Amino acid sequence: MSVPRLARLIARTGRIAEPAPARPEPVPGAARFGGSIHVRHIHAGGCSDCAMEVSSAFGPVYDIERYGVRLVASPRHADVLLVTGAVTRNLLVPLLRTIEATPTPRFVIAAGDCAIDGGPLRDGYGIVGPLSQVTEVDLEIPGRPPSPVQIVEALRRMTGR
Repeated sequence: MSVPRLARLIARTGRIAEPAPARPEPVPGAARFGGSIHVRHIHAGGCSDCAMEVSSAFGPVYDIERYGVRLVASPRHADVLLVTGAVTRNLLVPLLRTIEATPTPRFVIAAGDCAIDGGPLRDGYGIVGPLSQVTEVDLEIPGRPPSPVQIVEALRRMTGR
């Protein structure tokens, strides 16, 4: 397909993304971010299912960036820490360092059953426990794994958009 034909096809088709659902109720205290947030995703251990769903939420289909949510590579630039997986012994210290490096005020979100209560891994020898044993959690997204729709809705509650 030639470039001009492809450009016409793209222009004719328009944006292909999930339609925006109704605006969710904002999380108390999230208004201080002014309608956009920077998120640092941390995978604390586990099967990676939740991490893949987070990737889908930021992909072209669910396109969470249209609501003012951006992924950042450094915790120093983040407003929100989105943690997936049960906290493992190997990742406890890096997780604590990441939390310390994130400027305050910050929000911590536990995404998925493993981050919330340890999930099926809770009794494993390498598991410290759920995220709430390590730091204060401001918002929980239940599911094993949570769907991209649930992740988008929770992050939209942070932006109020």
